[in-house]
Amino acid sequence: MTSLATIIAVASGGAIGATLRMLINGAVNKHFVHALPLGTLAVNFIGSLIIGMLFAYFHLNTSLSPHVKTFLVTGILGALTTYSTFAIESFFLLEAGHYLHAFANMALNLFGTILLAGIGYLLILQISK
Repeated sequence: MTSLATIIAVASGGAIGATLRMLINGAVNKHFVHALPLGTLAVNFIGSLIIGMLFAYFHLNTSLSPHVKTFLVTGILGALTTYSTFAIESFFLLEAGHYLHAFANMALNLFGTILLAGIGYLLILQISK
């Protein structure tokens, strides 16, 4: 059974992550109007970079509370990043016949987020040396 502390960690982190997602997504889409959903791409890139950094930090600091990890990863980053929104936006681009934009969006989200997660992880490992 999940503890109350874990539920509170996820819920409070989720509130922060969802708010950050709304603010970042809105700002990016306002300032960078484009056929691609750049706001979603931005939050996925940011979240991927941060999760890479956090996992490296967790690797180096094994005494960190599991509730803190849950708050940061499942709570904040789980609400900040938005795979389901990426999926439906890609579907809508395909449905509208914007195939180049759809595949660019899919490739950027897939490869960009993996690249940034790795960069974040390696960055923290390098800084900690």
